Order: sequence, then structure tokens, then C-alpha cells
Amino acid sequence: EREVFDLLDAFKKRVMRDRIVNRGERLDGRSFDEVRPISCEVGVLPRAHGSALFTRGETQAMVVSTLGSERDEQHLESLKGDEYRRFMLHYNFPPYCVGEVRFLRGPSRRDIGHGTLARRGIQAVLPEAEHFPYTMRVVSEVLESNGSSSMATVCGSSMALMDAGVPIKAPVSGVAMGLIKEGDQVVVLTDILGDEDHLGDMDFKVVGTASGITALQMDIKINGVDREIMSRALAQAREGRLHILRKMQEAIETPRREVAEYAPKYITLKINPDKIRDIIGPGGKIIRELSAEYDAKIDVDDDGTVKIFCSNSQAAKALTARIEEITAMPEVGKIYEGLVRTVKDFGAFVQILPGTDGMVHISELAPFRVAKVTDILKEGDTVKVKVIDIDGRGRIRLSRKAALEEQE
Repeated sequence: EREVFDLLDAFKKRVMRDRIVNRGERLDGRSFDEVRPISCEVGVLPRAHGSALFTRGETQAMVVSTLGSERDEQHLESLKGDEYRRFMLHYNFPPYCVGEVRFLRGPSRRDIGHGTLARRGIQAVLPEAEHFPYTMRVVSEVLESNGSSSMATVCGSSMALMDAGVPIKAPVSGVAMGLIKEGDQVVVLTDILGDEDHLGDMDFKVVGTASGITALQMDIKINGVDREIMSRALAQAREGRLHILRKMQEAIETPRREVAEYAPKYITLKINPDKIRDIIGPGGKIIRELSAEYDAKIDVDDDGTVKIFCSNSQAAKALTARIEEITAMPEVGKIYEGLVRTVKDFGAFVQILPGTDGMVHISELAPFRVAKVTDILKEGDTVKVKVIDIDGRGRIRLSRKAALEEQE
């Protein structure tokens, strides 16, 4: 039985190669440089941060992109030490996509290799962390496969990232090239089928933008290829990639101007490093309360950079205002509405900012002589005061009289 199957495989290979080399016909009737029909859609999953459905012939990939904060980076332990990866691409090739029924297990070596090729191809166009601090994860679910699902993953990933609002430098497409070599006769095929890959001499995957190549991978079954064959393959692959790019741009031409509605909103602000302790609080109490109240992730760097990730823009703006209020520094000449905390014979102490008090001397309470402080202010009152001086020790002098005069 095994001999019969081997003979049939050899016969099938001979017939296919003869048909291509001598009759100039591919299995599905296409010309050598023709790409199968392409269909592209974006936003197919409305709740996802970004999604795309890329179909080319009988190969289809559903690609979903998700945005997260710095804490979501992938932590890798390698021989070179710890590594943090802000962009992850996972490639899933379930049995049903090729009509098979078997157990769903973890990713195979093939799956990991295909995912790595796609990740390298996309990595080159990602924005720098300084301009786009999100962590990005892309998952490609291959729904159907008949040749080059990894290149479908590249195209779908590019569109899904743009749909999520990731400002990539340029769209990326990929195409798989094949080779049939019989003696001196050489045929280069664009967008190969599964059988053309299996029965051919080369699977040459090319990934790139309209400007250049970002990743390459070659599987070859003959002794080698010369410079002329490589030049032909790369030139033909370029035409194929540009054709695919044009089809992708019909669905989405540029990244969305803003990140997706359901993606976390990122805001960064700078505070005085001396105020970091006011955000953190004793034992981290304040930052935990803020995170829980606004459903946010707050990262504070030693240089005073505060990074806020919130589930929606309203919460992000409210949290930003709260942090600015907590960390605000009093300014001489500015009027504040404060709370009277303590009343003394010589004046009153007023809280003008969270954790920041100043003193209003009895002579600064009103434009006339005040006999007793309690004639004007009592503990718990709200009063408008003007900062008239901050001494070298940080003590703040306030004036109700100056605030009243300025308002008049």
C-alpha cells in the first residue's frame, strides 16, 4: 500500500511540473505572475481594538489586535538575559483550516516559525515607544489555508494594527513565491498554492512595504539558486506585493487618527519629582485608590513622568485633573479657593491644594481692621485667597484682602 501511494505521489508531481514547464498552465489556471482574488475587510469584530479579515483565494486569516500598557509587555528569559517585548504576534493554525480532524494542541515548530516571520516583517514599521507607548499584541487565526497563510497573517496584521489606530510607518504585505526547475527550464510562480509548495522546488516568502523588504524566508529543495533566478523571484515578488497592497488600501489606506474606542486611553504628564510621594501615598495607598476609582493603570517614573492608562477617555481626563490637583505647586499671585483648616489668634491656616496649606495673617483678612479672626473665618469655611509670598523654607503667605481687591 505504501508503494502504491509513493508511486501516485511521484506521478502527481511529474504531471504538475510537466504541465507548468511545458504547457505553461498552473493547477488553477492562473498565469505565473498572477495573484489569486483578494478580499479585505477591517473592523469585522466591533468590540476588538482592531480586526481584519484577509482572504486570498482559499487562504483566509482573521487577525485581531489588542493594545495594552507597559505592564503587559512580554517578559522573556533568554541566554542573553531578560528581555521585554512590546510587540507580540501569535499565529494559530487549527486543524479545521485544512479540513482535518485532530486534537487542538499547543503551537508547533511550524506555527512558531510562521509567527516569527510575520512578527519580523511587521516589527520594522512599528512606531517608537516614545511616540506610541502602548504594548501591542496581534493574534492571527487561520480560518482556511491553501498556500501561504503566513503571508495572509502579515497582510491581516498590518490592517488590524491600522484599524486599532497604531501609527505604523507604512502598510506591509507579503507574498509567497515558488520555483519549478527542470534542467535549464526555470519557472517562477507568484502566490503559490499548497500543492505548488509541496511539489515545487522552492517556497520563497517576501514581506515588505512599497519602499522595500522587511523580512525574507526561503525553503528550498534543490541544490541552490543563482543570482539570475533570485533577481527574477524578487522582481516578480515586488509586483505581487504591490498588487496586494493596493487591494489592502481599498479597505484601509492609513491608520485611524485615534486609537480604537474600546482601547485603553494613554496620557502622559510631567510632575515635580518631589511630588511623587503625594501620588503614591503611604504604602501605595493613594495610587491604589486612584487606580480602583478610575479603573486605570498608573505608572510613575523616578523623573516625574506619570503614565496613565484608562478604559475610556472621560475617566482618563478626570484622573489627569485629579493628579494635577494633587501634585500642583502653589504660584505667587494666583488666587485659590481653599478650606479653612485651623483658626488661631494671629490668623488662619487654609488648605489651597491637597496637602498644601498656607497662612492668612489677621492683617490680611479684610481691607479694614479685624479684631478677631473668628469674626471673618471659622474652621470648615471655604474662602478665596491669593498667594502673596513663598519663603525659602516653602512657607506660604496668603491674603484674603488681596483676593477681594483683585475680584473687585
